[in-house]
Order: sequence, then structure tokens, then C-alpha cells
Amino acid sequence: MLDDSSLTPQTSALGAPAGPAPLIDPFQRAISYLRISVTDRCDLRCAYCMSEHMEFLPKRDLLTLEELDRLCGVFIARGVRKLRITGGEPLVRRDIMHLFRRLSRHLDSGALEELTLTTNGTQLTRYAAELASFGVRRINVSLDTLDPDKFRKITRRGDLKVVLDGIAAARAAGMKVKINAVALRDVNADEIPDMIAWAHGLGMDMTLIEVMPLGEIEADRTDQFLPLSVARQRLETRYTLTPLPDRTGGPARYVRVEETGGKLGFITPLTHNFCESCNRVRLTCTGQLYMCLGQEDSADLRAVLRASPDDAVLAQAVVEAITRKPKGHDFVIERQRPAAVPRHMSVTGG
Repeated sequence: MLDDSSLTPQTSALGAPAGPAPLIDPFQRAISYLRISVTDRCDLRCAYCMSEHMEFLPKRDLLTLEELDRLCGVFIARGVRKLRITGGEPLVRRDIMHLFRRLSRHLDSGALEELTLTTNGTQLTRYAAELASFGVRRINVSLDTLDPDKFRKITRRGDLKVVLDGIAAARAAGMKVKINAVALRDVNADEIPDMIAWAHGLGMDMTLIEVMPLGEIEADRTDQFLPLSVARQRLETRYTLTPLPDRTGGPARYVRVEETGGKLGFITPLTHNFCESCNRVRLTCTGQLYMCLGQEDSADLRAVLRASPDDAVLAQAVVEAITRKPKGHDFVIERQRPAAVPRHMSVTGG
């Protein structure tokens, strides 16, 4: 049931209106982080993420860039301080820089603390300087190997040099780059220590991620799955890993690699549930708001958005959706045929 008090503007200590109440879920977690998928399309077909022959959404189903901007504004007005643009590959969406330009006004006003994105890096040579000019200060680049042949096999079509050039362009534009690597058994497990040395040698943090059972793919994810507890044990034969208290609003647990001086994160949705401090929700390119990556419940904000020009109506739909945010996800790697969650990661946003 919707608590009407959550729609009532707060009052400051001096009695002046202090703006709408922040978004608080049933477990008293403040929702301050919105991840927005601007497209389900991607120019790669990573074997653990997508089927090789994907059927993407028709353009008419997608929110326009103006609608995405409006929705982001509603969330920012309710206390969201961090926006991450995702996909698919967000930079393949036509005119995507228009959205970054529009959203940058919230950085200028101070209402938004961070505007960032996750990308596969293929378009960064083209867009890095422009992204930096719109206030993007750091980005995540998904990269699972430094072996060109292995990269082509994982992505089914990618060119590693294009991505490495994109990373160089982002760094040259002044953006801080973090590398996200999915740990894949018998694919890149032996390469992880060298990738850490490479990333840290360039001043880039790195995060390792377990395979997530999202969407049907040709491969068996149980064959791909490498528990990060195992990966960490292997790393400790080469590196000294010191736990850090750092939290960025995301699910990663961090360590400092003493030999490199760099930071390494572990995202473990399967071997360690990271939901207790979850402060985020995800908006798809079709306007579906998912309160949890690992649950199917969603709210159709596109219908509300297109039915009324009144942002107050849209805000009420958002507040109601947050009251349904679950305590945690329910990923089980063995329950992947069919997938634990039928939608692909590219639909919800990486």
C-alpha cells in the first residue's frame, strides 16, 4: 500500500519546504542510484551475455531520449544522486550525446553528484572527449581478456585494439577508467593476475564479476562459472590482498593489491549475496523499472509517462514501485536451464 507521507514535501528545521521526501524501500534503504539502459542493442555478442543471433526490440518500443531525460529528472528530484547509463552498448544509440548533454544540467545545478556509464569501449575513441565535456568523470569498461584471439572468440566479432584505443582515448580525456572482467572458467581464469597488473600499471582499478544467470544463451553457464572465492584463492598465491572498507554504492567488495598499489573489486551475486546495502534500481530502455536485477517484478513507467504530462503522477508511480523492492535477489547458477531470470542482461542494463 502506498504511504501518502512519502509524497509529502519534507520541511526543514527552519520550517521551509525542503523538497520531496527521498525514495525509501521497505527495508529502509535509500534509493540514490539509478541505472538506465538506453538500448538493448550491442555491437558485440559476448558468449556469456547474449545469444549469437539476438532479436532486438523494435525502435517504437524504446523510450525517446526526451522521455528518458524526463524520467531521470523525476528520480533526481526524489533523491537519486548517481546516474549510470548502460545498455546493451549505450554508445551505439543514435544521438546518445544529446541525452548526456541534457543530463549534465543536473551536475551543473548540484542536484546530481555523478553521471557515468558502462561501455564495452568500442565507441570511446569517437565519444570520449565529448563525454568528458558533459561532466562524465569516470567510466566502467567491460573487458574480459587481453588476448586478441580470445577476445574475438568471447565477443564473437570484436577487435581488441579498438577497445584498447578507446580506453586510451578516455584516459587522455581525463576520465578515470575501471575495468570490469567477468571471470570465466577455462577461458580467462589463468589471465586474471596479468590483467590486474596491466590495469593497475595504467592507474585503472579493476573489478571481477561472477557469471550471472540472465537470459537464454547457447552455452551452459555452469561450464562458464568460476566462483570468485576460488579466483581469490588463486590470486593470493601471487598477490597480497588487503580488505578495504571502500563502498561506491555498488555491490563490489574491495581489496588493495599490495604489490601493485591498485584496487580490486569482487562482485559475487552467486557465492555471496550483496543485497543488504542495495541502493539502486534499474530502468530499461522500454520504461520498465526493475527494483532488483535478480527478480522479475517491474513497474511500467512508460505507460504512466505517456498517459500524463504531470511529473507528480510519474513520481507517484515511482514511489509505489519502490515499496515493492525486495530484500534481495535469487540467483542460483544451477537453475539456469531455463535461466534463473529469462531476460538478457542487455535488456535490464549491465
